[in-house]
This record gives sequence, structure tokens and C-alpha cells, in this order.
Amino acid sequence: MNPRPRFQSPGMGGRGGGGGSGGGSMHPNTNPNFQNRNPQQYMQRGPAPYQQQQPQQQQQHFQNQQTQQWLRRNQLPSADSTVAEVEKNVQSEAVDQSSQEWKARLKIPLPDTRYRTEDVTATKGNEFEDYFLKRELLMGIYEKGFERPSPIQEESIPIALTGSDILARAKNGTGKTASFCIPALEKIDQDKNVIQAIILVPTRELALQTSQVCKELGKHLKIQVMVTTGGTSLKDDIMRLYQPVHLLVGTPGRILDLAKKGVCVLKDCSMFIMDEADKLLSPEFQPSIEQLIRFVPANRQILMFSATFPVTVKDFKERYLRKPYVINLMDELTLKGITQFYAFVEERQKIHCLNTLFSKLQINQSIIFCNSVNRVELLAKKITELGYSCFYIHAKMLQDHRNRVFHDFRNGACRNLVCTDLFTRGIDIQAVNVVINFDFPKNSETYLHRVGRSGRFGHLGLAVSLITFEDRFNLNRDQANSSTDRSSYILSMSSVAVVDGAASGTLDSVAFFMGVVVNLADFE
Repeated sequence: MNPRPRFQSPGMGGRGGGGGSGGGSMHPNTNPNFQNRNPQQYMQRGPAPYQQQQPQQQQQHFQNQQTQQWLRRNQLPSADSTVAEVEKNVQSEAVDQSSQEWKARLKIPLPDTRYRTEDVTATKGNEFEDYFLKRELLMGIYEKGFERPSPIQEESIPIALTGSDILARAKNGTGKTASFCIPALEKIDQDKNVIQAIILVPTRELALQTSQVCKELGKHLKIQVMVTTGGTSLKDDIMRLYQPVHLLVGTPGRILDLAKKGVCVLKDCSMFIMDEADKLLSPEFQPSIEQLIRFVPANRQILMFSATFPVTVKDFKERYLRKPYVINLMDELTLKGITQFYAFVEERQKIHCLNTLFSKLQINQSIIFCNSVNRVELLAKKITELGYSCFYIHAKMLQDHRNRVFHDFRNGACRNLVCTDLFTRGIDIQAVNVVINFDFPKNSETYLHRVGRSGRFGHLGLAVSLITFEDRFNLNRDQANSSTDRSSYILSMSSVAVVDGAASGTLDSVAFFMGVVVNLADFE
């Protein structure tokens, strides 16, 4: 039992102290401990610090705008400048700011810091934005790694956008592919599901490469690119053409076959583009080209690009091109960054010479050319027996096998590739820094295209040709036709060569067999 007495509040009912109806009522005045509260008073709070700063910032921003507008008025050239001109300048600055914003969001690859020659750096200083291209196309251009247009791109892109025919001649590896891909992607109407441009190339590998460039440049556009070549399923191509296609890339024979079947409809094709035009106008392809032109409208635009233009190109130009714009950037035939050497050897010494070059040169990737299919396979086997990784490719292989070899070599799965002249046209593999002519070519055009596989886009490269006694006639003919710059001649291969080179193909020091290096004038 709790001994402490319970406290009973005054004024409570006598029945147990409950607050129910039976109890009495309690008045506040009857409780001596009750204190009456004053009415609640609300204090007027001042504005938050950020609210005090905001009007000040707005006022300062407004004053800055007025100051800038006043400066623009004073900087305008004439005294009769209007407010409209000032507003136009303000809008242009806003556009520049917005362009910087979308550029900042792009996934641009790291810039290529390797040395580049004047073949691609001697530009007028133009930017891709100067051509008023679609923003989606510009996004693809910059994400592809293109920084500024090369000389051939500066000359051809604005002319192609006007709709004029073009006959362009530029060195290998200077950016010709983008020179016609960019105008084609710009002029295509995405809302019209018809073929509006075709790009013709002489080889299947070049068709795959060109279509891939178009897809990468136009990846932000809703443009459907299709590639079709011989050696692939005709049924698959027919099924694909029932779907929307805007840009068609392929070899002439396959596209002509599809056009004759009525599957490839070219009545709305306004751009007819020929890459490696000299090869496309050879007797092998020219009949197909002339038949294809009949399927396109009469008001089509024809663009022709190549590094060499024989007489057949001139005849074709006079027959089919309408007041073409002729671009010639061939002040010399070979790229400035390619150093060329010739080794005079006997046929039985070629393998030993090749082994010496492999052991002394620092090779990123190399392409070795032979003049026949049989020699390609035999040489690839010999190189493998020497302990070097090697692929080979030629025209008699199955198309799937060719595609796999091309893809693997392009991705760096192998260091050396032996091939026929199948690989001389347009193939762009940046890692190739050495080209070896195991068999010397029969004509100057083939030689120029072969050595052009190295030193791509202004980078440095090395070309070595192994010349036998029987090749001397081709060498003299090549020299007379092409005026190619011969650096040096290697007179003997009887002892070990010492060739020190950087990975980019530069030669720091060259000490050849028996130490004998002479110029062409001394040799003659």
C-alpha cells in the first residue's frame, strides 16, 4: 500500500476525481497556478539570403546585356546600323553557344597526334560547319574523328552540294571517300523511302568499307544504307530492297543485275557516284557502268573520284558529264609521307630479303603484293614457316572467307597480309605502315595504288620493291609514266641489312647491303 497521499485537484468533483460529467467544472481563475497566455505573435521574417541575391544578380545580368548591346552597336561598321542587325548578332551568338553545347555532349575520339604531311594539312582553314550541314550529320562527322576537312574535301563538298558534276583527282589516302559520302548523306531526303544515291566501287572489300563509312557518318540520321556485291546471296539482296533504302553501295555487276530484274528502282536516284573511276571505266566494268546510267534520271549528278585518270575517263566525261567541275590536287603522284626503296635481287633471294626486312623493320602492319594467286598462297605459307603471323587474300576465295580475312586484318588480328591487286583500290587501314612489292607491278597506275596503302591520311609510311633483272623494263616504264620520286636503290642483298624505323614508318638511319646506296641519276 502506497503511504503517500493522493493529490486532489481543487474544484474537481467529489466522486473519484474523474473528469466526467459527474465532476465539477474547473475555472482558470480558481487555480492559483494558472498563467494566462498572451495572444500568439508572429514575427515578420526577412527574405532568405538567396532571395536577396537573386534580384541583384538579375539586375547585374541585365546591365551586362545592355553594356554588350551598346558595345555591339559601336562595333558595327556603319553608322546606320539598325536594331535588327544588333538582334541578328545576338541571335548568332546564341546559336554559337548552343552549337558548343551539343558539341560538348559528343563522344569524340582522342585526337591523332601523329605527324601529318602537307597532303592533308595544307588546307584553307575551313570547318565542316561552314558548309551548313545537318546537325545530325555533323555529329557523325565529329564522332568519326574528323576534325577539319582535308584539301580534297574542301574543294569537292561545297561543289557537290550545289548539284554540279565533279571530276576529282587526288592522291590515295587524302580523304576522297568522305568527299562524296558527306554530300550524299546531306542531300538525301529521309522522308522519301526511295533510292536517292548510289556509290559504285570496283571491289567487294571496298564496297564493305565505303558502306561502313556511310553508316558511321550518318548514324544520327534516319538514312538506310545498303551494300550489295557479287558473291553474296541474291535472294537476300532482293528481300532487303523491299525495305526502305536511301543509299546503295555496291559493285556495278550486282547493282545492274538487280536493276534489270526490276527490284532495284533507280528512277529517283539523283546522285551517281563512282569511286576509283579509272578502274570502273576499264574494259571489265565500263559496259555495266554505261548500262546503269540508263536506269537513272537524265538530270542526275555524277561524281567521279580517283588518283589516276587514263584516256577512258576523258571519253566518259565528254559523253555523260554536263559542264563538270574538274578538281586536280595531284601536284605529284605519290604521297609526301611515303619513303620508297628498291632492292635489286635475284628471284631465289626474295624470301631471304623479305625475312631480313621483317627482322629489321618495326612493322605495325604490312601488305605484301604478288602478281598471281598461286604466288600469294605459296608466299603466305613461306612467311608462316619463317615464324611470322600472316593472312592471305585473293579474288578466287569464297566471299565469306574474304570478308572474314579483311575484317580480322583490319582489326589487327594479324600483322602481315599477302594479296593480289585486289587490295590496291581504296582499302584504308590506318595501321599499315609498310608496303612490300614482292613482285613488281606491270604498270605505273598499279604501283601508285599499291604504295598508297601505307601513309594513309598524311601519316608516314615505307614502300620497298624487290626488283629482278626481268623487272627492269617495267621499272623504266613506271618511271617514265609516273615521274615517281625514287629515294634510293639497294644494289645487293648478299649481306645483312640494317634498317631502323619508328612504328610510324619513318627511317632514322638506313645502311643497306654492302653499304651502297645510289640515286637514280648515278645508276643510269
